[in-house]
Amino acid sequence: MTELISKVPEGPLELKWSKHKADIKVVSPANKRKMEIIVIGTGLGGASAAASLGELGYNVKVFCISDSPRRAHSIAAQGGINAAKNYQNDNDSIYRLFYDTIKGGDYRSREANVYRLAEVSNNIIDQCVAQGVPFARDYGGLLDNRSFGGAQVSRTFYARGPSTVPSPRAR
Repeated sequence: MTELISKVPEGPLELKWSKHKADIKVVSPANKRKMEIIVIGTGLGGASAAASLGELGYNVKVFCISDSPRRAHSIAAQGGINAAKNYQNDNDSIYRLFYDTIKGGDYRSREANVYRLAEVSNNIIDQCVAQGVPFARDYGGLLDNRSFGGAQVSRTFYARGPSTVPSPRAR
């Protein structure tokens, strides 16, 4: 039987990725233009990754299997992105998001990776908003969120579908 080599950094759960981020080698700005990065998929993850890497100076090529990036599952599947922003003051936290995600994955996920995702979840939402992701908004103009997938709190931020785009007169 082969042993799984997970390559998860050593140390306490809360510090694994912070320590790893401080220890990794960085690419010289002069060399970034020489590298070509291929991103497959134009959903929220792929599009955000491509935009961020492009802003950092990398040469990025993006491939989309469908006829339009708007057909990505991030929008078409009506799911969303979970983040511990605690908009409803329902006691949401990074740890609660971490626990719900581990539990939702039937305890099969790598804890260090899920904890890091929970840590940066708020920044991911903010980055998507800054890059123009059409998230649903409530009547006051704030990002709307909902309970989804058995979560204990309302923390799923979802993209506005084509049928919910307000008409130009409504703006």
